[in-house]
Amino acid sequence: MEKSIQDIEFMSQGFRLKGVLHLPETENPPLVVGSHGLEGSKESAKQKILARLLVENRIAFFRFDHRGCGESQGEFIKDTSLEKRTIDYLAAVRHVLGLNRTRRDVALFGSSMGGATCINAWERLALMDIRLCGAVLCASPVKSRSIQNIPTKANENRPALPLSFFEENLLFNILDKAASLSHVLIFHGDADKTVPVSNAHEIFVLAKEPKRLIIQKGGDHQMRSGKDQARFEKETPAWYLRCFRHTRKMTP
Repeated sequence: MEKSIQDIEFMSQGFRLKGVLHLPETENPPLVVGSHGLEGSKESAKQKILARLLVENRIAFFRFDHRGCGESQGEFIKDTSLEKRTIDYLAAVRHVLGLNRTRRDVALFGSSMGGATCINAWERLALMDIRLCGAVLCASPVKSRSIQNIPTKANENRPALPLSFFEENLLFNILDKAASLSHVLIFHGDADKTVPVSNAHEIFVLAKEPKRLIIQKGGDHQMRSGKDQARFEKETPAWYLRCFRHTRKMTP
């Protein structure tokens, strides 16, 4: 089987979402599905890096635009919430598995709000006909009220955001859901001025073993440090490989 990149479209509550499936040169690989940050997209740096690194390690990777983002249908202000993104994520997993290009060993990747989406989706994924193998989370909030420097100013992708957008769409506390996580690797910068590092410590305390917490000294929310990026690129594929090996050994 040759390495391939496939454009994918799928539906989530009537929205047509777009993504890209990266397949390695191996038959029936395990699968990682990514969820981007609040204002990110499938083109975010971490997602594109993972697309290369995971395929090199014989792992399939699916990256997609949540509704209202990137190339997917929807309006960012009207159609963004943690629950809606969770529904998109579940739809993405179902659709890609339905293509029968990968085995049903699935791990999660989420950055910032994408990490919150993965945490919120974990219990529902565990009820699906899959082997839920683990997760890598970067700068993920579990308490929305802890978020600082709320991005309200307009940019090239969206108009200005009123405070009511956050009050009506993005109030959540999913800390209790962290207790269901296992095989989770957490990255967080201790100088993150958007999502305080306390969120990472709270997730780590509750998550089940095996788990690992990497605190990036002086690291910011975007992981802009070259040193931090290099460690992310080294540790993340190794963690997924360990998760998939462990799950296969434990499966009768």
